[in-house]
Amino acid sequence: MSELAQARNEVARTYRELGRLGLNFGSAGNVSCRVAEGMVITRSGTTVDATAEGDTVWMTLDGSTTDAAAASSEWPMHAAILRAFPEVGSVVHTHADACTALACLGEGLPAFHYMIAGFGGDDVRCAPYVTFGTPELAEVAVEALRGRTACLLGNHGMIVTGRDVKTALAAAVRLETLARQYLLARSAGTPQLLDAAQLDATRERYKTYGGAAPKRV
Repeated sequence: MSELAQARNEVARTYRELGRLGLNFGSAGNVSCRVAEGMVITRSGTTVDATAEGDTVWMTLDGSTTDAAAASSEWPMHAAILRAFPEVGSVVHTHADACTALACLGEGLPAFHYMIAGFGGDDVRCAPYVTFGTPELAEVAVEALRGRTACLLGNHGMIVTGRDVKTALAAAVRLETLARQYLLARSAGTPQLLDAAQLDATRERYKTYGGAAPKRV
């Protein structure tokens, strides 16, 4: 199977899996994968229960394509992230319930749990609200991802990145789980946050746990 065919298959399969896991619904969210000279991304209007390889679009990172289908309206955001972070091989964007609820509060995810450190920093930031599908949204998403592998988008949803599609999907599941746990903890009281020393110790442990956590500068 060619690189392009494999990427189309993985992007379509991952988008369907997001629906199966309850992390997306209808035509919400999108998935992309870096390929030679560009990326493969879900097409505009495709749904989580019916996406096939033909429901993906190959395009360059400046938006050029020879495919007939229209790419997701969020392609500028995916392209900007892939341009800004060469180590990223895949971007997953979802409207998962807990992450979206937190984003609608305009709040990021603080260090209430040690696994937050696995996203590269002391928190998961929330970017300010910007209209979907715009270059401005791409800009705030890239800024929120500086030094991180995930972020929330104000009044919108979440973004996670990974070295490949499988890694990005696993990160999306992990982030949604943490957001749900944080909201549960807040409903019962005030979560105790980890301090800088505790997070530094966690990062040291991550260096030898399942491979090093991706780094951002």
